[in-house]
Amino acid sequence: MNRPNAPSPTDAAPRPRSFGETNAVVTGASSGIGRAIAIELASAGVAEMMLSYHRNEAGAAETAEAIRQLGCKPWLCQADLADDADVDRLADRAFESLGGIQTWVNNAGLDVLTGEAARWSFQMKLEKLLRVDLVGTARLSRRVVARLREQSSARPPSLVFIGWDQAPLGMEGDAGQMFGPVKAAVMALAASLAQDVAPNVRVNTVAPGWIRTSWGQATSEYWDERAKAQSLMNRWGTPQDVAAAVRFVADPDATFVTGQTIAINGGWSRRGHGKPPKPN
Repeated sequence: MNRPNAPSPTDAAPRPRSFGETNAVVTGASSGIGRAIAIELASAGVAEMMLSYHRNEAGAAETAEAIRQLGCKPWLCQADLADDADVDRLADRAFESLGGIQTWVNNAGLDVLTGEAARWSFQMKLEKLLRVDLVGTARLSRRVVARLREQSSARPPSLVFIGWDQAPLGMEGDAGQMFGPVKAAVMALAASLAQDVAPNVRVNTVAPGWIRTSWGQATSEYWDERAKAQSLMNRWGTPQDVAAAVRFVADPDATFVTGQTIAINGGWSRRGHGKPPKPN
């Protein structure tokens, strides 16, 4: 029985926005997971946010408008993580524009599954992934944490990496042999940085599983069925699922959460899934 004077859910006081009056950076924010993360952080109260992009300027502008409507002031910065000068410029510009930064999300990564890159050789894909996702991200992260450690705050700033849930275990096929080594290295980088910069900076990794981004939306029936079968939730993950996890580990009040890797895969299912179809 409801108590006569009990407040309804709509009467309850709004949950404090722990990100309020803080600043953030999201790399690779022009679409997909990066855009979802930016919108999630803006909805959590981030005051100003820098959004980096490589080529998709129109997409970055759309993300900027989305967070602006949520009350967050956007800043845009074009940068190619394969270019050392761009990496350094992105880090420097972020701190010059925003001043103190509470949340930095390393989401940018090379897409080699769609568009022109899908036609590259395995060797070229692997080399490009290593250069952007690992080397570029490592250079950027080292530059960023050096600045974050200089900040004085009661709540340590947060650096979040995007990994891959299957990287530590491996997956058959070219995709596994490309993304597995690269993302495993990124996750090791994050874990090592966490050891070095605590307690001044928190470093965590969010490791997505099967997430329906542009590749997942156009993939074959086999991969569609496999993605669902390998999740205990029996569905694809969404960019919003990943964004919610980023928000959790980056929350300024989560001051005891660092050095963690959280798999966002709906719970790994151990049921068999068969072998992938042979290429034509």
